[in-house]
Amino acid sequence: MKENTLKRWNEIKTNDSWSILKIMGEFVEGYEKLGFIGPCISIFGSARTKVNTKYYKLTEEISAEIVKRGYGVITGGGPGIMEAANKGAKENNGKSVGLCIELPFEENSNKFIDKDKKINFDYFFVRKVMFVRYAQGFIVMPGGFGTLDELFEALTLIQTNKVEMFPIILVGSEFWNGLITWIKKTLLEENSNISSEDIDLFRIADTKEEIINILEEFHNNYEFSPNF
Repeated sequence: MKENTLKRWNEIKTNDSWSILKIMGEFVEGYEKLGFIGPCISIFGSARTKVNTKYYKLTEEISAEIVKRGYGVITGGGPGIMEAANKGAKENNGKSVGLCIELPFEENSNKFIDKDKKINFDYFFVRKVMFVRYAQGFIVMPGGFGTLDELFEALTLIQTNKVEMFPIILVGSEFWNGLITWIKKTLLEENSNISSEDIDLFRIADTKEEIINILEEFHNNYEFSPNF
């Protein structure tokens, strides 16, 4: 191995060791801040959703109803659906949490996050742990790759019994029906890559009333607690 290559390799190993401390620091900050907030619902969706569109407005309404029932709202802290969710919580005197991460193509965090409930992350995987650990439900609005990543991670954790069951609600049947059809036909029927009971891990809803009913029906039978 050439001398320069070996030197570079040793630098990488040193940086990896320091990264462990930074990762630990993000976990500690997240646990300390979120552990005192109480039961929350995580709301996911596209950062590209514009104000005055159907799903932006619906997200505001959903978030407002959630905080009126004593939950806090957790988002990724960005624009679009995340902004709408934080806005609905903030304007109705609810707890408005933002788990923010800096991205090159996305605006800064939205202005509707409570100042004492804003946490900045460098690592996506640490941030995703916080979404799951302190959420008593996932509301998944239309979104892109990031939204799908968070959705399928939650489904996998519940499917494999790594976390306690919690409601996962996909909002907007017109948006999600194609994916649901593919899951049922291709994953389940044609290839048996999932079990029939896995289809019950999520629900579809189109209105805020349906969403609230699903949350309240579930939590009438479960106690609130962190999910790990």
